Amino acid sequence: MMKNSISYIVCRISLICVLVSFAAINCFGQESNDYVKKGWSLRGAKKYQEAYRMIEECLEKYSAEADKLAKKLIAFPPEGKETDYQVMNDVAESYFIKAEVLRDEGKIDEAVTTFQIVVDKYPFAQAFDPRGWFWKIAQAAADAVCEITGVCPEEENIVEKEIPAVLYDQGCEFPVGYSKYGEFIDEGTKDYKFKVKDSIGLSKAVGEGIHPNTSSVKFDPGFIETKKELSTIDHWQILNSRNSKLAFYKWTMAPEPPGVKQFHLAEILERSGLIKQAIKAYYSILVHFPKSYGWTYWHTPWYVAKVALYRIKYLLKHHPELSLSLEGADIKILNGYDNDIRNDVFIVNPGRIEPLSFWKKTLLSSVCSERKRDLGKIVDTRGGSVKLVKYASGDWQMFLNDSPFMIKSITYGPTRVGESPDDGTMQNWGTQDLNNNQLIDAPFEAWVDKNQNNLKDDDEKTVGDFALLKGMGANSIRLYHQPSELNKKILRQMHGKYGIYILLGDFLGKYTLGSGADWDPGTDYDNPDQKQKMLASVEKMVREHQDEPYVLIWLLGNENVYGLGCNADKKPESFFKFANEAALLIKSLDSKKRPVAIVSGDILYLDIFAKNCPDIDIFGTNAYRGKYGFLDIWDEVRRVSGKAAMITEYGTSSFSKGYSLKESELYQATYHKACWNDIICNSAGFGAGNAVGGIAFEWLDEWWKAYKPNYHDRKGLFSGPFLDGYMHEEWLGLCGQGDGSQSPYLRHLKEAYFTYKELWNKKYE
Repeated sequence: MMKNSISYIVCRISLICVLVSFAAINCFGQESNDYVKKGWSLRGAKKYQEAYRMIEECLEKYSAEADKLAKKLIAFPPEGKETDYQVMNDVAESYFIKAEVLRDEGKIDEAVTTFQIVVDKYPFAQAFDPRGWFWKIAQAAADAVCEITGVCPEEENIVEKEIPAVLYDQGCEFPVGYSKYGEFIDEGTKDYKFKVKDSIGLSKAVGEGIHPNTSSVKFDPGFIETKKELSTIDHWQILNSRNSKLAFYKWTMAPEPPGVKQFHLAEILERSGLIKQAIKAYYSILVHFPKSYGWTYWHTPWYVAKVALYRIKYLLKHHPELSLSLEGADIKILNGYDNDIRNDVFIVNPGRIEPLSFWKKTLLSSVCSERKRDLGKIVDTRGGSVKLVKYASGDWQMFLNDSPFMIKSITYGPTRVGESPDDGTMQNWGTQDLNNNQLIDAPFEAWVDKNQNNLKDDDEKTVGDFALLKGMGANSIRLYHQPSELNKKILRQMHGKYGIYILLGDFLGKYTLGSGADWDPGTDYDNPDQKQKMLASVEKMVREHQDEPYVLIWLLGNENVYGLGCNADKKPESFFKFANEAALLIKSLDSKKRPVAIVSGDILYLDIFAKNCPDIDIFGTNAYRGKYGFLDIWDEVRRVSGKAAMITEYGTSSFSKGYSLKESELYQATYHKACWNDIICNSAGFGAGNAVGGIAFEWLDEWWKAYKPNYHDRKGLFSGPFLDGYMHEEWLGLCGQGDGSQSPYLRHLKEAYFTYKELWNKKYE
């Protein structure tokens, strides 16, 4: 998930001059893409006449081919197929660059005309944004016309009616006794399979929409009624709509791999409140399709059965009235930490859904539904006053001044509405004092708009973010020492008055920060000169802050394994070896011997991390896996690396298309609660026993991420496991900024804030 969303990055070259497209897959695409790269570079350097010549040459050479491709499309290409239309994308982007150059030169009418060409001729063109997603060129052009002319279509969010799926045939068994209908062969091995012997009997047992039952839906009156309509609907577009009834029927016909198809049918059943059917559908994946996979938006493998396994556990835990548990289920994927599915080896045991034992029933009311296990004696210690201890049980725990300490943290970057790194207007919040009263604005002068009228009423007193964070129960915030200098004075005040620490990081070459590399090709972890510069940056961080009481631990990187401004995705071994070198440098400098954590991306290349980072104490990772928590992350980190673990980013937006703001806020709160409880239930004595905390993302909504910093954008920027199926980057905060008129002071405390106020001030046994 989830993904490149750190709010304090201010390293863009100019506006969007580094919005480079994916490399093309044919010679024409590569050439047209070269024109685009050079065009952005020349525009950024303000060499306008050269930029015109470059763009005109591209348009003359490729427009005819682009127009042919554009005529083939009636919608955006499916994910993963964007580069099939590379020439069209590059021509559209070339027109966009030309329009930007015209605007830069003050030729406004010509700029509007050129932007409009993109809107009219290439409505489905896309380009790749270095923040990590595809941007829609025609939409950006339309936004530019809106900005220039002031004539803007009203963006409307229509709240949709919830229409649940209603089944004609729910099957005759729950849970299904699969052994009556076939044979489990070689469970717990790479040769596992289930041999169906009574397909008719099994179909009757499972019911409509669950393998192997493909016939019941054909007799469903609702399906028959909507059959003609279904042929006009895109199955991906309908998947996350609130019309689950129509989505269910469409997905029974979806041309997707059977495991992927079954998973999304299970999701639809779950959303419809058909919990027993959903559990049956998820479990059928473990039985029939344990080796099935799909692809995430970021083109990393998505192992369907592993997710289904944890969904079953979640549903059974949250529906104690079923009095069931999944026992013995396990899916291991050897070589599953890279992007190459060809080398994967699946070790499969589907387990069984069985009645709860008496002792497990007595634990259903507890947060983790299990008793805390005996940890045994301490076998390893890392750190000083902040330390990690490992027990004989294999569990890890953090201590601060010899008292147990769970990291309850949040990413803090209170960007003022209207400011953006894209045009160089983003100020350093740590020194911002707009009213010139010698107080830093956001940390000390924020106030809560209780009645949400966007005015500071008499009873709405100034409190400041640091006080609000303390009230919420946060004991730390996540900051980086680059690219803006940190204000040590206010950090000392924060720590001294409110007891809040910082988790202090260096980007380690991500977004080229610290390496001195150009964005394209980005930081090279085999380049001696760049490595030396990055180590110098790390050394600067430690020397400047090691004696400060507010530093809790050190962080290295920010999901570098995904690429974007660096080549860690292509050279993971080089990256992790270098990260370990940086950790060794920190430990040689830091007199307090604080622990060091990596900030990785999900569990991509976890095996390479484990082999090459013996001196990094904590495996931290950014993970956006949905409202069910973090699934197998804890187990995989324990099994592969044996290290302590933490989630360094997680969260979801408080806006969702088709839902009211209240519904979306409640969903955000529910999401965060499930994630935090998952952390607690994998801390020392529970679950995998290696969780030492988490960093929620993020404190405050930031309006600049979709490129219009004066407008709170509602666009879904990329797909993922969220309420409407999309990430809305500008709505991730636990606090909002109202209509923006009182920024950077106004705070609207969302439901998730109060959820954490309860969770983080609670003592767990």
